[in-house]
Amino acid sequence: MSYRENTEQKNLLNQFLAEHGVQLSEETLDKLYQFADLVVDTKEFGNLISAKDAGKFLSRHIADSLVPYIYVSKSLLDPSTSPNGSAQDDSHSLLKATAESAPHNLKWADMGAGAGCPVFPLAIAMPNIQFFAVEPRHMRVNFMQMVKEKLHLDNLTVVGKRFETSGLANLDFISCRALSTFENDWERAQAGLKKGGTFVTLKSYNNIVHLENDPKVHIQKYELPEEEQVYALVTRGNNE
Repeated sequence: MSYRENTEQKNLLNQFLAEHGVQLSEETLDKLYQFADLVVDTKEFGNLISAKDAGKFLSRHIADSLVPYIYVSKSLLDPSTSPNGSAQDDSHSLLKATAESAPHNLKWADMGAGAGCPVFPLAIAMPNIQFFAVEPRHMRVNFMQMVKEKLHLDNLTVVGKRFETSGLANLDFISCRALSTFENDWERAQAGLKKGGTFVTLKSYNNIVHLENDPKVHIQKYELPEEEQVYALVTRGNNE
């Protein structure tokens, strides 16, 4: 069944967004459904999604991928939700600019993009930001290039390299999703992140609980529809 016709999954995603104060346009939602169908139904590029997750791609993977977008939007309403907890720091100003006007000169790279989460949903939701999906595996790169063309995502570039050799630099945002430990991911990201930029990662809360008392790190816990574990959006500003 196409996700365009999967009422249960669509309702779970929209309820999740509504609970966080976000409402997406029908055009944006339709592109997210198209992306979900491509990931689940496309077979020629190998196993892109596990069988147990194929039936809950909207509520598990699309919802999770949109958490950084939700956070950017909420920073407008509540300055205390900025990455470093201050309305005055550089990273909050950058997040606010993103949510308000998303100028075209903002650059966001996703390390180890895999089959496209979170970078494709983010690129769909924030079309004025220039995204880079960085992934070294050839089959994944070919898949993402196909999806980019099918969805006409002119604001997204697929980079078929490891992040360290991609040549990307002076980036406003660098993200990753369940790639490695926070410490390893942060270390990899630093070379490409501009001063005042923000590192964003999505983890299981159990894997980052040791960072709770680190003043340089901001943690926002969240739950996904019908999932038992607690997740965390972890951000750190490059202000040193």
